[in-house]
Order: sequence, then C-alpha cells, then structure tokens
Amino acid sequence: MSDQAVLRVKGRVLVGPEEARDELWVVGGRITYERPAGARDVRTVEGWALPGLVDAHCHVGLGHHGAVDAATSEKQALSDRDTGTLLLRDAGSPADTRWIDDRDDLPKIIRAGRHIARTRRYIRGFAHEIEPEDLVAFVGREARRGDGWVKLVGDWIDRDAGCLTASWPRAEVEAAIAEAHRLGARVTAHCFAEVALRDLVEAGIDCVEHATGLTEDTIPLFAERGVAIVPTLVNIATFPRLAAAGQEKFPRWSAQMNRLHERRYDTVGAAYDAGIQIFVGTDAGGSLAHGLVAAEVEELVKAGIPAVEALSATAWAARGWLGRPALEEGAPADLVVYDEDPRADVRVLAAPRRIVLNGHVVG
Repeated sequence: MSDQAVLRVKGRVLVGPEEARDELWVVGGRITYERPAGARDVRTVEGWALPGLVDAHCHVGLGHHGAVDAATSEKQALSDRDTGTLLLRDAGSPADTRWIDDRDDLPKIIRAGRHIARTRRYIRGFAHEIEPEDLVAFVGREARRGDGWVKLVGDWIDRDAGCLTASWPRAEVEAAIAEAHRLGARVTAHCFAEVALRDLVEAGIDCVEHATGLTEDTIPLFAERGVAIVPTLVNIATFPRLAAAGQEKFPRWSAQMNRLHERRYDTVGAAYDAGIQIFVGTDAGGSLAHGLVAAEVEELVKAGIPAVEALSATAWAARGWLGRPALEEGAPADLVVYDEDPRADVRVLAAPRRIVLNGHVVG
C-alpha cells in the first residue's frame, strides 16, 4: 500500500467489548475515524473488526533444544501473524530477535529477555542457570535487555525430592523483584505447583504464568495484590503425556502433574470468579506450535469465562495490560477482520477473513 493508498474497514468495528462503530479508515498506516478528504486508491474490507490479537506468553526464537536460527524464528512469527496474532509477549528466549522489529510484516514483540532459572532446574539450553546469590544481578541484566518484563522460573522438578519445588529463597526473590521494579520492568514467573506462589506474590511479582497451583488459600492473595495470570491451557493439556513419561522415575512428580491437569478448569474458573486478571497465552515455542491463540480462547471459555471476557483477554484488555493501543484514533492499524461476530462464538477467531498489520493487508 503506497503512502497515497487508503484502506476502509466497514461493517462492525469493535473498538471495545460492547462498543462498535460502522467503519474506520487507515491512512499512512494509522487508524482514523474521519473520512480522509480526497482519498484515492481506496481498498475496502468488510466484516467484524477486532484489534490484532495478543499472545501474552510465547517464545519466538526458541526450539526444542534452545535458540533457533532466524529462518525458523521468522516461520514462528508468521504462524502467529497468519492467525491474526499481531502482538506477542515473548516470555523468555535465548535468541536475539530484535531484527523482527525492523519488519513491518511481522508481529510486534514485547520481550522478557531470557529465562532465569536455578542451576539444572529447567529445560537445558533455554535459560540462564544460576544460584540464588546471582539472582539480583541477572534480573537487572535481563531487565535492561527486555522490553519491560523479566521472566523467572519459579518452580521446577527437584530430582532429589522427586517433585516440583520452589526455585528461589524468599529473600533473594524479594531483592530481585525490587531491582526489576527499580529499573522499570515487571516480573513474571513460570509456576506449575502451589509451593512458590505465596512467596512470589508477597515479594511483589506482577504476573504468574500457568498458575495451575492456585488454591483457595492463594487465590484471594492474587486478587488482593492485583497479580495477573496467563494460564496457557493449551500447554497444560500436555501434562498427562509428560506425567506418563516420568511415572517410573519420578512418581511423585507424575502424580503432581496429573492432579494439576485434572483441576485446571476449576482453577481458572475460581481465579476468574475472584476477580484475578486473566490473559491469553499459549506457551508456543519450544515444543508447542505457534498460532494457537484461538484454541486458547476456547479453553478459557471451557473453564467458565464468559465469551466476551475471554475475547477481551486476547484483545482490548490484553493490549491495555501490555501498554499497547487497540483501535484508538491514531493507533497503528493492526487489526483482524472476521465474517461473523466473534463475541457470539469465539470459534470464529480460527478463521480470520483479513489481517491488517501496520496498515498493510497481509492475509
């Protein structure tokens, strides 16, 4: 689309969960609701328009064994883009993907730097593996490298204990989170089990990934402190397979994983009922394919979240949480157009009609 070209999106433009307009215009890659005077070369797209979807937990540049090359990273980003996912919070990657920022045809990424894990307590090749005395220094380093987020591994299997245990002592976590906040970064943590949650929340953490270990004891604490969760239910679906593979060597861990999986919908439903902020994330990268946001929204609905709020968790609310605009006047024209109203049936998200990124129709 040239500088002179104009895009018109007409039908129902969902500027909010309950607010719709009849049309918007895209001029110079930006949204406007004022019809441009003397517009030439107008292209029209019709349907139900949403802000570009958000995957608030994925990993561009990460493969089964660690960092992948640029060509593979590009394929991952395109897989997200082609499903209408135009804003990614990369929740930890060892690869340098800054080159993606120079590509107008690839999703925008908010990076959390590289995972920070305890020595031999995470997937090999993924994280900085350190001991507690180095936690503050590494959090400071990743806060400076990232885009306002730092990612900790809050729990993982302890081979001596044979089950999931907390990765970090309370005092070191408090100091590390304080350092991240001093540098203007928010902190999130991978947590499957119950054991690390209270210390992390009381230490001031901003978000918890997966959060399958939430209980009636910790749910009120999350709600009181305003700690968000990203459940990644499409990833939690893999727990039975993982548990079966580890049953013989780590039976306690296997039982933990099965228990967390069995109660996953109840856990997310209880978190929603308590008023905890919930956002859509898939954990794509590593072993899970990119482009699964529509499936994750369906999972949230299965867990009892109303369709409009599950949709907001990948659209308006998610963008607001990450500090990025939706369909406001003057915002970058990142949007997805559907044949039907996705508020009525979230399964519509799996079949976008048109995808507009930076004002260009890319799909």
